[in-house]
Amino acid sequence: MDDLNIVKDASRVLDTINSGGVGIIPLDVAYAVIGNSESAIKRIFSAKNRSFEKPSGMFSNWDLFNEIQIVGQRERDIVKCITIDNNLPMSSVAPFLHEHPIFKEVDSFVLKNSSKSGTIDMLMNAGDLHNEMTKQSLERNTPVFGSSANTSLQGSKYKLEDIEEPVRKAADIEIDYGISKYHNVQGRSSSIIDLRDFKTIRVGVCYEEICRLFKLNFSIDLIEIGTAEERAALK
Repeated sequence: MDDLNIVKDASRVLDTINSGGVGIIPLDVAYAVIGNSESAIKRIFSAKNRSFEKPSGMFSNWDLFNEIQIVGQRERDIVKCITIDNNLPMSSVAPFLHEHPIFKEVDSFVLKNSSKSGTIDMLMNAGDLHNEMTKQSLERNTPVFGSSANTSLQGSKYKLEDIEEPVRKAADIEIDYGISKYHNVQGRSSSIIDLRDFKTIRVGVCYEEICRLFKLNFSIDLIEIGTAEERAALK
């Protein structure tokens, strides 16, 4: 896919969701269903049969991460190592700056269901279209929220035609770039790491390499720390 088409596709999708619509787009980690209005988020959760206990994630990049998520220098170094120095996708969870201008026009319902306990999940480096959409969303001061384009708990989808019909019917625009870069038989999407305590919220694509880089460069053993679910079970 050439750069010009990616720029145009990103603009078309943003026009759609900024008008209250829903989009389905290809990411390197899996296809995603996205929006940023109350009606769109409600439509997405309904089509996916997704619990509102599981918040949407937000498209991000290095610039947006630095402006919004409230973390220390070590955490910034980690995100840079994973997403920039080693060009891997990752979602980071951390407290965030609610007053950032990008949230100014966001409905309270949307922000409530795209954050949890004062934190937000920000997806970074998930492919050319994701990166361009994030760049344009920052320029427009309008965020992009979403999740994997699949029925809840049925595994990520790596081709447009594999997405369940109710989810596809919810979309006002679809972009098809063929199979996702990191397609896998486990149905994984992005790896989600909580930067407050380095618990793994979700084991996703490139997780083994992310674990290696954490341990090699920061002496953090993600496997030893464990997942959020494992830690909760010990309480």
